[in-house]
Formats: sequence, structure tokens, C-alpha cells
Amino acid sequence: MPYVHDTLTRLKRSSPAQAEFYQAAEEVLECLRPLFERFPHYHDHSIIERIVEPERQILFRISWIDDAGRVQVNKGYRIQFNSALGPYKGGLRFHPSVTSGTIKFLGFEQIFKNALTSLPIGGGKGGSDFDPKGKSDNEIMRFCQAFMTELHRHIGPTCDVPAGDIGVGGREIGYLFGQYKRLTGRYEGVLTGKGLNWGGSIGRKEATGYGAVYFAQNMLNSRGDDLKGKTCLVSGAGNVAIYTIEKLYELGALPVTCSDSRGTLHDPKGIDLSLLKDLKEVQRTSLEEYLHHHPDARYTGARDYPQDGHAVWHIAADAAFPCATQNELTATDAKVLLAQGVHCISEGANMPSTKAAVDLFLEAKVAYGPGKAANAGGVATSQLEMAQNSSMQQWSLEKVDEKLKLIMANIHQQCADTAEEFGDANNLVLGANIAGFRKVADAMIEQGVT
Repeated sequence: MPYVHDTLTRLKRSSPAQAEFYQAAEEVLECLRPLFERFPHYHDHSIIERIVEPERQILFRISWIDDAGRVQVNKGYRIQFNSALGPYKGGLRFHPSVTSGTIKFLGFEQIFKNALTSLPIGGGKGGSDFDPKGKSDNEIMRFCQAFMTELHRHIGPTCDVPAGDIGVGGREIGYLFGQYKRLTGRYEGVLTGKGLNWGGSIGRKEATGYGAVYFAQNMLNSRGDDLKGKTCLVSGAGNVAIYTIEKLYELGALPVTCSDSRGTLHDPKGIDLSLLKDLKEVQRTSLEEYLHHHPDARYTGARDYPQDGHAVWHIAADAAFPCATQNELTATDAKVLLAQGVHCISEGANMPSTKAAVDLFLEAKVAYGPGKAANAGGVATSQLEMAQNSSMQQWSLEKVDEKLKLIMANIHQQCADTAEEFGDANNLVLGANIAGFRKVADAMIEQGVT
């Protein structure tokens, strides 16, 4: 349709060299074709032109001092994309690959992901090209303090509530929150993922991984199947991957892989979760160290990966959980997964499958849960943390987990019902994009031109 071409042309002119952002926008816009054919009034209000442009883009310099006394300089970003449904909500990513295009794509995806939760939160994202790897705790603290010194004037508990993402875990959130409190003199729920002793929610750390598994279970249940006894592939070794593995074990599945930037680990007996947590959450070291404890496991270094592919997806299994980063699962990988009989893919990361890979999954009619739906458990539980902060309460793990389970079931139902409404019952990508877009667009129309 012309609006897709015209919108992408405008974006490439106004936001040059942001390929991931174009990819995310094109995926959503292509899915909206049947919605616009049935409800043309969305064109009349220029929703497309408005929704692809952030309400606010904040770019700032971060100057900090390393342990050797040298001044280091990084770029910081906060993209406040859409607030039609509530305060901007979305994580902060600290990674050398971060650019304005990365943050734009993540923020755009966040709009629709947050809408699917049915909770009152808008979409935003932020971060920096700072690399936490190899830095001392003091260096990370000084960087976080410098980052928050710039960011604090743009955020607040009813305006913009950041969370963690790649490179931003409990340690970084603690340093960021401490500096916010120091600068403002206010103790309020301005960040989520906080420590349990000072406003955090039980279950938040686990929520994205748990949610991706709950979504997979819902997809399989709708097909008369479940996860019990399934061999599962998981990529990544951060929070999302670790707690995906934990919940898979709880539901009777066997997760046999994980990965980091250096390589892929395959343990046919099942990943030793306690050891993985120690290596990644305590020692913060390479997965290769796992072999010292389990010499029968296999480690494949990134240099030995198949051409145009990732070793983690070339292992026989029943289900796959991409939990690392964007575009990690290629068409080459998708063909191998499908040939091996994988019939369930639930995305714990944001846009981890390339467009060509997604097309193959949809063509094969396997159970495929796109990231904006399958990994929404993290941001949903962040909003539950905001609710607890507002009421000065802390809920039990059972209460948080039950709410998370219900939210993921509702997201799956929304996606499935909307996909069926528009004539393609197996296409949860279509369902997720239309359901999320419609909620945001309707709110924008009701609120007038803003």
C-alpha cells in the first residue's frame, strides 16, 4: 500500500541510517493493511504519520572519570515515543552497539508491547553506548551517576519511568536510583527493577523470562499441546535467558542451551541453572568456564558459528526461545530449526528474528510468538512495581506471578482473537500489531491532535 512506501521514505529522509527502526516500522505497517481497509478513519487522523515520530528525542553527552583518573565520554539517549496510554515506559540499554536507531526501534516496539498489556503505560526507550564489561563497580557507579545527572530532569513517576535492559541490571538501577534521589530529594517510583528493600517488586527480575515461557505454554495449549517433556533451545545468558530456563524447568521442559557474545553452550543433560547463575550473576564471566564443571557439555566459540547463522539454533530440539538481542535468528537459522522439527518459537528478546526468518515461521504455521507479545511480561511487571510504589506496598511472589500469568494469557488471547478477526488465525504477528496499534490509535484520536 502507498502509505507504507511513503512513510518509510519520509523516515529514511528524516531519520537517516537507522535500518533497525525502518525494519520495525515496516513490520508493523505491513500488518495494518487489513485494519485500514476495514476502518479507513485511521488515515483521516494521520495516525501513521504521528505514531512513527517520537513525541520527544533526548540526546546528551555523558562525561565520567575512570579508575585511572581519565575523563571518558559517551552518548546518552532517551526516546519518549508515545504517551497516549500513560507515562513513557521502557528500559535503558548500556551496550557499545547502541545508537539512536537502536533506541528508536526499541521505543517504537515498546509502544505496542505496552499497549498489549492493557496497563496504563506509554512507550519509550533509552540507553548509552557505554560498555559495562570490564569496568569496575566504581567506574559503573560513576558512569550511572553522570548518566542520571543528565536524565533526571526528563523523567518522573507520572511522566517517564525507565527500567533495565541489556547491560542494566540491579546494580546499575541501584546507582541510577541513588543519584536520582540525591538530585531531587524525592523517594519515588521513578525507576523499576529496584532492589526489594527499597521499592522493588518481587518477581520483576524473573518476569520477562517467565512471561516468554507462559506465552509459549498458551500457544501450545491452544493447539492441544504443552511444554512438558520438550527439549528447548535458549539464546542469551542474561536475566531473560536465565529465568526462561528456570521456568522451563518448572514446567517440565529441558532447556539445553544458552549463549553469550563469545559463544554457545550446549549441555544435552540440561543447563545447570545454579552454575549458570553463578557464572553470569556473580562472577560475570564467560560461559566457557561452565566446561570446568561439566566437561561433557559442548562450547562453540562465536568464530566457529555457521555462515549467516548462530550455533544455538543448529541443535535438535522442539522449541526455541531467542532471548539475546535483535536479529540474532536469521533465515538460515529458521530453515534449520524448522527442518529439525521445532514447532514453537517464543521471543524473549526484542525483534530477535529477521524479517525473512519470521516469514518462514509464518509460512510453516508453527506456534510463533513475536517479541512485542511474548516478552511483554517484563514491562507488565514493571507496571505492577509502579502500582506497588504508588500504594507503598510490596506484594507476594504468588500474587505477582499470578497477575503475570493472567496478563500473558490475556495478551495471547488478544493476539489470537485479533488474528482470527482479520482472517489469519495462526498469525500472531498480525494479531499483536493490530491489537496494539488499535488501542494506541483510538486513544490518540480521542485525545485530539497533540
